[in-house]
Amino acid sequence: MAEMKTDISKTLFSAVGLPVVFLIIILVNVLFSGLNLKWDLTEEKLYSVSDATRKILSEIPGEVSIKVFYTKGIENIPVPIKDFAPRMLDFLREYDLAGKGKIKLEIYNPGPDSEEEEWAKQYGIKGVDLPNGDTLYFGLVVISEDREETLEFMDPTKEKHMEYDISHAITKVITPIKPKIGILSFMDIYGNPPPPALMPEAPPEKPPWYFITALEKTYEITEINMAATTFDEDLDLLFLVFTKNMSETLLYAVDQFVLNGGKLIVFADPFSMIQMDVPDFAKWYAPDALFSAWGVKMDSQQALVDFGFATRYMDRSNQVVENPFWLSLESSAFNPGNVISANLETMLFSISGVIQKEKDTGLQYEPLIQSSLQSQAINRNSVRFGPADVRRNFKASEKKQDLAVLLSGVFESAFPKGPPANPSVAKGWGKPHLAKGIKPSSVLIVADADMISDINYVEHKVYLGQSVSEPYNDNLNFILNTCEILTGNEELVNIRSRGKFERPFVKVVDLEKKAQVRWLAQEQGLMKKMEESTAKLEKLEKLKDASQKFIVSPDQEKELQNFKKEKLAIHKKLKEVRRNLRADIDRLGMKVKLANIFMMPLLISILGIGYAVYKRNRAAAHKNKEPV
Repeated sequence: MAEMKTDISKTLFSAVGLPVVFLIIILVNVLFSGLNLKWDLTEEKLYSVSDATRKILSEIPGEVSIKVFYTKGIENIPVPIKDFAPRMLDFLREYDLAGKGKIKLEIYNPGPDSEEEEWAKQYGIKGVDLPNGDTLYFGLVVISEDREETLEFMDPTKEKHMEYDISHAITKVITPIKPKIGILSFMDIYGNPPPPALMPEAPPEKPPWYFITALEKTYEITEINMAATTFDEDLDLLFLVFTKNMSETLLYAVDQFVLNGGKLIVFADPFSMIQMDVPDFAKWYAPDALFSAWGVKMDSQQALVDFGFATRYMDRSNQVVENPFWLSLESSAFNPGNVISANLETMLFSISGVIQKEKDTGLQYEPLIQSSLQSQAINRNSVRFGPADVRRNFKASEKKQDLAVLLSGVFESAFPKGPPANPSVAKGWGKPHLAKGIKPSSVLIVADADMISDINYVEHKVYLGQSVSEPYNDNLNFILNTCEILTGNEELVNIRSRGKFERPFVKVVDLEKKAQVRWLAQEQGLMKKMEESTAKLEKLEKLKDASQKFIVSPDQEKELQNFKKEKLAIHKKLKEVRRNLRADIDRLGMKVKLANIFMMPLLISILGIGYAVYKRNRAAAHKNKEPV
């Protein structure tokens, strides 16, 4: 009887049960097809809109339209775009959902000679001509009332910045007035316009530095001439970039600007690489009078070397060289407690100075960027002798040096007795003299002006016929973060900080650094012993008379042999350090490789065995319950 029941249940399961299960699956798919369900497993939730974006969307006063133009259905779309476009469209739907009715998402397919193609062109969306003759559009425009912002082409290589670009565009259309930034610089940061057709001898066209182009997207930029006596008093932020020969009148205007609550960023530099073709290029340029009043100091003769953050590159003989003047700064260099620097990962400084707190003036002194412990401030002229000479005499300070500092509070004037006795001052700053600030302000001091030059952070290239500029580190982000904080837009800082330029194996980097410290110490020992042996040989040479100058004495021969043996022994030790380092890294790599190969199969096997045991126990229990 029991066997008959079992046969009937099996027949029902096969004849009726499977179709029922199939119908249930179809029904579930139909019911949930309208729901946008997903699970973002990326480390920083890169495929979900951030809390900062949600806050921006919640503050939209009316409605914002996002019109997307993407050419679908054409052949030979480049694979990177074909893979990227669906992710981007899904991400834009996240804006629609997060906007709660304030975002209107519209997606158009601008086919050849279509009305949608005409709209795309009118909005400034750039079409890319493909080899087969088709034109590919993939851009968007953000519209609010009579204001619009266009992303001409959404580049797959900039995917990690897309949320910032879109949220930035939304911020711009809902904020009609741009903050004002004034820039005072001796450096040629604005480039040159195209020469007139009838003046071929004029300087060739040169684009402005990329940070200027980036700032112009959000701010109204005002160029201040070095010969000026003052500037607009209604600036929201002022830049001083390597300010050579700044007049006392202009210095006074800067002083009073800060005391009236104006925000300031100062780029000083003990040795500018960018200005090497300019007479007196290495001369110290910084507003020392202002620094002194603020209680900070930068020694004009000191440049920083740092073997903890030394930049590694291949020389002409394909050997890896470390340059301790060029600082490849990593996350440990950045202050995690300040939103400006908290999420920075990599930056590049070239021949930086050192900022020091000289006295207490009541201002908050907050380092944002610091060196490693393997650093030392040395005479800036040592730059000319190269890394090898620096390495020979290097002695770590065992303390972190300040490379960028934020000063906050109520500032005191560098001109406590009143304006300088100069007739031009009367034509300059128009407000009454202040000996002390009437409201709090903030000043960022950066000890390297070259860090904002393009060569230190951005790569210019052409992608599908379009000029693309791709930052490869956080130099620009540091500047944009500072501008947004000082002008009052913290949300964009939090969005820009998402995503990573690189994801290094932290353990491998740590092993390399520890070995480099040991290697440096032994190399210095070798150099020192070489110098001692050379000095002994020279001393023995001086004791000879003229007739023995070209004869090697027994003492010299003995000294030479001892030196060769010692040099060989130390070289063996250096090779051992490198070999052990490689072995440690290889062992770590093997562990990761084995984990990747066997972990998932092992996990599936364990789950499979567990499930088999579960079914077996369940079947046995069911069998025991059946009536005999």
